[in-house]
Amino acid sequence: MAMHTILLKLAPVLMTGILLASVQVSAVQAEQSTVERKTKRVPTLRSKVYDQLSRAQSLADGGDQAAAFEVLDRVKSKASSMNSYEQAMLYNFYGFIHYEAENYDQAIAAFENVVQQQPIPETFEQATLFSLAQLHMMRGNFDKAITKIEQWENIQKALHPTKEVPAKNLVLKAQAMYQKQDYAAASQYINAAVTQVESNDLGFQVDEQWYVLQRAVYFELKQPEQVKDVLLKLVKKFEAPKYWLQLAGMYGELGQEQKQLAIMEIAQQKSFVATGADMFNLAQLYYYHQMPYKAAAIMQEALDAGKLPEDERNLTFLAQSWNFAKETQKAIPVMLAAAKLSATGDLYAQLGQMYLNMDNWEQAIAASQQALEKGDLRNEGMSHLVMGMAQFNVGEYNQALNQLAKAQEFNGSRSMAQQWTKYVEGERKQYATFVSVGS
Repeated sequence: MAMHTILLKLAPVLMTGILLASVQVSAVQAEQSTVERKTKRVPTLRSKVYDQLSRAQSLADGGDQAAAFEVLDRVKSKASSMNSYEQAMLYNFYGFIHYEAENYDQAIAAFENVVQQQPIPETFEQATLFSLAQLHMMRGNFDKAITKIEQWENIQKALHPTKEVPAKNLVLKAQAMYQKQDYAAASQYINAAVTQVESNDLGFQVDEQWYVLQRAVYFELKQPEQVKDVLLKLVKKFEAPKYWLQLAGMYGELGQEQKQLAIMEIAQQKSFVATGADMFNLAQLYYYHQMPYKAAAIMQEALDAGKLPEDERNLTFLAQSWNFAKETQKAIPVMLAAAKLSATGDLYAQLGQMYLNMDNWEQAIAASQQALEKGDLRNEGMSHLVMGMAQFNVGEYNQALNQLAKAQEFNGSRSMAQQWTKYVEGERKQYATFVSVGS
């Protein structure tokens, strides 16, 4: 399944740790909550420092990152006269510009400097820690990502001891554990996050990617029943073709073939069965459920539309479906085309049997002969048997008995060949008697 890859994206939280040019000093200072003012005294951000940081932000927004870094470097040269909050904001701007330039390691180093400056507002520190956790996830530093998110949680517990761990934190931990292949821990965290949001009374909905991660974790834990349950939610909440097709696949894995077919038929009605591979899968389901005409029809549609190549596999399956549906006239030209592509004589052998069933004796003999000439047959005896039966029906008794004798050399055809030999010998004697009497 496509479910194995989990995309790790920076959440909007990263931007909440960044002071944009349009933000005024008063607004920045207003971020310090009542709780923060009670827990520690945070210095203010002076206007002259803010003006320089805002100028650097404007330059960066205009695409002149080099000039933006020059401004920040000039501010940094006066760091000895700056308070902790001002220095934290300085490094925050460094981090933001590096992030925008996709210099993620430099961004991490800058944001690490932010949280080292104390005291700073707790909300600012938490936002930076969350951004660090996300950046470490992007860089594949999964243990560091977990450490940063737990530092965020320690601050939260100190400020709000009764509040539960936010779902976003649990999801980030689950992503890290998934990447570390600790699927049991990942399951614990993602399940808790999903349950938290599903049970809230605020009308929030679980993010689609959370369900995708939950499904992937269950898949790795080899829990198909749970995978199916998550896919049912994805189908219900997010109308995406891939979820319908994956749900059908899980029902198949669970051995619930009737439900698998039902879901695939609904998907087809919704025009979700669009690729050649999906059409082939549906055709196989129809064939398995004794609906060969539908199997042949969808295979024919896929081939006509160029969604499936006219190769040996596809032509053989189409021919077998038409033949199973008693549409032998449609099956024969397709089987002949497949037989020409095959490296073995098996398809010519099947063609010989089809001709025999249609009482086309000469074609049955010719096809069986081609099967034997091409060789590498899984059941050579049956081709000899078919030839013998067809030759008998055109009055070639001696040739028929020769082929039936060869058929008796193979276990798979011996019994029937023996019965036909007795019958042919009896008919030959009767014919010989008739001829002598006539003479």
